[in-house]
Amino acid sequence: MYSIKIVLLSSASSIHTIQWAKYLVEQGLDIHVISQHEISSDWPKNIPVTLLPHKGFIGYYLNIFALRKILEKIQPELVNVHYASGYGTTARLINFHPYVLSVWGSDVYEFPFRSFIHKYLLQKNLKSADTVASTSLAMSEQTKKFLSADQSIVITPFGVDFSKFKKNPKSSVKGLSSVITIGTVKTLKHVYGIDVLIHALAKTYNILKQHDSEGAVTIQFRIVGGGPDLEDLQELAKQLGIEHLLTFVGQVEHEQVPIELEKLDIYVALSRQESFGVAVLEAQAMGLPVIVSDVGGLPEVVQQGKTGFIVESENSDQAAQAIVQLILDRDLRERFGVNAEHYVRENFSWQSCAGKMKNVYQNTLANFNEEHIA
Repeated sequence: MYSIKIVLLSSASSIHTIQWAKYLVEQGLDIHVISQHEISSDWPKNIPVTLLPHKGFIGYYLNIFALRKILEKIQPELVNVHYASGYGTTARLINFHPYVLSVWGSDVYEFPFRSFIHKYLLQKNLKSADTVASTSLAMSEQTKKFLSADQSIVITPFGVDFSKFKKNPKSSVKGLSSVITIGTVKTLKHVYGIDVLIHALAKTYNILKQHDSEGAVTIQFRIVGGGPDLEDLQELAKQLGIEHLLTFVGQVEHEQVPIELEKLDIYVALSRQESFGVAVLEAQAMGLPVIVSDVGGLPEVVQQGKTGFIVESENSDQAAQAIVQLILDRDLRERFGVNAEHYVRENFSWQSCAGKMKNVYQNTLANFNEEHIA
């Protein structure tokens, strides 16, 4: 059977690159990965990776000649470039066509606002691509600000690996406990609103103290992730009087995330900016009810009032009320959790997401060949 040969120009250290490559191979595509980032320790052995010689910012320019030679050897029919700023610059300069340019987040939310030069560079990279792809509708709207009038954009969401993120039947025993654990898995940076979450958790604690004078419900908080804001967030928790309830777990490998999610009863993500919401999907796949802010791609991966609650950004009061409602209503927690698992399995399997990307490749190739034959 004929197999389309595709090169992914993307970071080999990213779990998202690993998942794309693995599931695109399952779609029957011949996948090769080229990266200037080091190979992840859990990279699939059946998928070839070629490392470019130069690293860092300057590498996106110095790797041009090496990349041309590698592509001449592999002879792909199409290149899928991931990240519009760095690898997008390399792709534009080598002038290989056709190629699909996948935007990821900070490349369209942050990069173009550093200076007019960064904005100009992003616009040139996007214009050079034969197809532009985004993981969410929200990010596609952001990307359109930098597209030319004749360009469109396709949606190719990330998926969930259900072999790792699945509800453990034994975890149902945990639901009988009076201890309710609320938490998140996120990098400790301002953009992800961990400070807003801590304010919401403190308000949750104070509301419950008034509501539950006999102490029938015990709560605890867990924040999983590392980042530059750790000390400030620890100090904030101390100032708000919840340091005895809050555990900062630190950064964990992606393989450990399901284990951490099993320890939670409610998952909360109050980001100030979010391109998609993979972590929220993974939490829902584990059967957790979720509470998210109404920014970026987060509302696209939660069904309001069915799998969780969507609250206003920066509104810790509203978030606290939603958390309290789920804490006090066990039936609601369980119903949301069941709905969440079904919703993610029906809409965000990696198999279906890889199938959508395969269709994008086929359409891009067909359009490119039609234009050049004409």
